[in-house]
Amino acid sequence: MAKINNVVKEALDKTEMVVLGTCGADGVHLSATWGEYVKNLGLIDDETILIPAGGLEKTEENLKLKNQIEVLIGSKQVAGKFGAGQGVSISGKGEFIYSGEIFNKVKEKYSWIRAVLMIKIGSFTVQL
Repeated sequence: MAKINNVVKEALDKTEMVVLGTCGADGVHLSATWGEYVKNLGLIDDETILIPAGGLEKTEENLKLKNQIEVLIGSKQVAGKFGAGQGVSISGKGEFIYSGEIFNKVKEKYSWIRAVLMIKIGSFTVQL
């Protein structure tokens, strides 16, 4: 697993939207969620992202077939190499959690959830 650095942490903290990519029997599927959710939950550690799930059913279905997930984030509030704006591509393994300590922690903040998407970061690339 890859531990995220300060650039990735800052981008996660300032992104407005998180794009999730999975692949299933019918091909690639993209979904999105608000960056605020990641910011409000914080990171479990430097390798784990939590996302509250009210929907994300197709993402869940695809992760049951293959647990690989791609995450794209970006923010113009983070300085990039050539000016304002920094993007990050994260590859990892995703799983949905339906009960237990992590689920309960997220449910306290977001009563509407049916599950928590937990992403273990395998690698990341800082985009220019």
